[in-house]
Amino acid sequence: MKLSVIIPALNEAANIGNAVRHAIELAPHEVLVVDGGSTDGTRELVAKLQCRLIESPRGRSFQQNLGARESTGDTLLFLHADCWLSSIAAQQMEQALRSSCIPGGVFCQRIEARGSTFRFLEAGNALRVCFTRLAFGDQGIFLRREVFESLGGFPQTRLMEDLLLMRKLRDSGRLALLPGPLHVDARRWQMHGPVRQTLRNWVLLAAEQLGVSPDRLASFYLPHWQKLSR
Repeated sequence: MKLSVIIPALNEAANIGNAVRHAIELAPHEVLVVDGGSTDGTRELVAKLQCRLIESPRGRSFQQNLGARESTGDTLLFLHADCWLSSIAAQQMEQALRSSCIPGGVFCQRIEARGSTFRFLEAGNALRVCFTRLAFGDQGIFLRREVFESLGGFPQTRLMEDLLLMRKLRDSGRLALLPGPLHVDARRWQMHGPVRQTLRNWVLLAAEQLGVSPDRLASFYLPHWQKLSR
């Protein structure tokens, strides 16, 4: 497996060093950080790390697609800047992709906070993958390059690009749910409350299912998320 780790970033100075260091521990072919115009010193920090910095217009879908085009590995792993995997995850991916019927997959999460509420969230997210074969970007999406390219990459939307890609990916074969775990920063849930944040996500999903475009939903979701990226 020739692994390219792609990390989109926007004002992630507090997390990017940890994300890159753990990505390097996967012993990948390369690590690419695609910055969407950070103003908090993220780019300066990345320039000192053992990875490649790519500057990009803002937008996670655009940043990840650009990272994929600039990468040279045969397996792509998309990691959010506030997530990280232990080194054993590389072996898990390589073993899963030995099966030709598996085009890619995601990981079980470990939200970095104490409390039963967070354990329920982790379990619920894993069950969603098992029963609907849908996952979000904070579960660490990996897939074969040829599959990613055949699907056209991430749809160019302001929101839900991960969900839209996974809908296409599940038609390409069996989605792998690997034990990981993928460690996730708890800041979203801690800032807004786990129940409120979860309900917000459900409302967004329901609205999208009813036909509201992800770009329109972005005007509802992004303002509260961007408070974390200042």
